[in-house]
Amino acid sequence: MAIQFLHAATASKLPVSACFMTRQPVLDRRQEAVAFDLSFYSADSQDNQAGSGAVIQQILAHFNELDLVKTVGELRGFIDVDSATIMSDVFTHIPRTKFIFNLDAAVPITDELLARLSQLQGQGFLFSVNEAMGDGDSLAKLLPMMEVVRFDMRRFTREELVQRTSQPQLADKRLLADHVDTLAQFEACLALGFDYVHGYYFAHPVIHPDHKLAPSQAAIIDIIALISGEADSTEIEAHIKRDVSLSLNLLRLVNTAAVGMHRIDSLRQALMVLGRKQLANWLQVLLYAEAHENAPGVKPLLMLATNRGKLLELIALRHRPGNRGIADAAFTVGIMSLMDALFGMPMPEIVQQIPVVEEIGEALLERRGYFGELLALAEALERRESPALLLPMLDKFQLDCDSLYLLQTEAFEWSNNVSQAMHP
Repeated sequence: MAIQFLHAATASKLPVSACFMTRQPVLDRRQEAVAFDLSFYSADSQDNQAGSGAVIQQILAHFNELDLVKTVGELRGFIDVDSATIMSDVFTHIPRTKFIFNLDAAVPITDELLARLSQLQGQGFLFSVNEAMGDGDSLAKLLPMMEVVRFDMRRFTREELVQRTSQPQLADKRLLADHVDTLAQFEACLALGFDYVHGYYFAHPVIHPDHKLAPSQAAIIDIIALISGEADSTEIEAHIKRDVSLSLNLLRLVNTAAVGMHRIDSLRQALMVLGRKQLANWLQVLLYAEAHENAPGVKPLLMLATNRGKLLELIALRHRPGNRGIADAAFTVGIMSLMDALFGMPMPEIVQQIPVVEEIGEALLERRGYFGELLALAEALERRESPALLLPMLDKFQLDCDSLYLLQTEAFEWSNNVSQAMHP
């Protein structure tokens, strides 16, 4: 893929202690991404607590330097905060309404804290709270200042959720369900009246034996096969032109701000400027955009897949500078890694239909080899794995936390741009 890059390769140390960042989507009832849940936690295995106060205060104190607005793009971000962070002065340079600050379950409810929350709310800042925190009296004191009330799906039965979500004091609050990991849980959340869900249910494949590809998806796979088979450029161009919508979407995609400075006005120019491998990569991205409009979770899948692809590409370029082929293959692995969820097909069938080299197939099917280890790292970051697991994985690619953070930020921004271009 075309790169605008690479400030991360020669970056200085970040102005915060070594930490990991995780970005997970928050979806509305139509499965549109409305926000990201951001986690920051220390790379010190002895200090690995969600929303670690010291880490969060450092992150917010250096808000602009760390490009947090680029991380969330056009959407909002949820960030856990503790009482010390709320009482601090870090809010002075943070955009109001852009982030929603989530009160940690361990926050002690004091008169000073309530007064500070009231003050910040009056300035336009937004807050959320976990419904299960503290006692009922504490929650009642907090609710007037809360925009969103969150429920951990792992803590409650369906009957308990029915009772808790129907409380009169929650009538004017937005309800968010955390840890929604299956399609059945998502459907239950809809029935219960939740406004938002947070979890990776959409990324888990639901296999449909009789599933059929959209005609444009089948056409894209045929074109990718032509590229892999070294077909003549004129033949490739002719196949793309047969589908007017596909032609227009491809040109729109390659002309996003994420691609570069060159304006591409024709398919022939796209072939000349991008080259065959990068054109094939863009066509793989389009497979997500060309899915049936009513397919569950397609748009967040596009966002997650493009982020994976870009992050793997950037890590490969940093680890093996100048090796464009390795970077392109890494991008392909990231993009294809969610196609089982996209198509509702087992990954072995997808690898048979979309031509890939053996190393890419091993990565997708078994998480083996160089590309498999890259993909395993991206997945571990998404799951918010412990530093004890992540640090050895970083060592394999000669990465430290600072470099990883910068690469993640670049990948997030790129993915935001592509997703916005395909679903304006």
